[in-house]
Amino acid sequence: MQTDRVIGYLDDLLLRRRGVRGGNMFGHPAYYVNDKLFACVYGQAVGLKVPETFASELIGNGRAVSFQPYGKRKMREWIQLSAKQVLSGDEHNTIRAALKFVGTLKSLD
Repeated sequence: MQTDRVIGYLDDLLLRRRGVRGGNMFGHPAYYVNDKLFACVYGQAVGLKVPETFASELIGNGRAVSFQPYGKRKMREWIQLSAKQVLSGDEHNTIRAALKFVGTLKSLD
C-alpha cells in the first residue's frame, strides 16, 4: 500500500532529526517538532505546515493543493502533496521547509 511506503519514507527522513517525533492527529500518522504538528499523512497525501507565502506560491504554480482534511475549510499555512510527489523525492525541500518553519515558531505559553 502506498500509504505505508509514504510513512516509511517520512519516518526515515524525519525521525532521526532532533526534536522530531511521530504521533497521530485525528487517527492519522503525524510528525511533530518540539511538540508542534508540522506534517500529517492523510489518505494518499501528506499535509504540511509552511509559511503562508510559500504555501500560496506552491499552490499557485501547481506543485501543491490546499490541505483540507475531512473537507474542512482551507488553512492558509497548510498544503497537501500527493504520495507520488513525496516518494519521488521531488518535494524533499518542501518537507524540510515545513520542519524548519514549525520548529522555529514560538510557543504561546
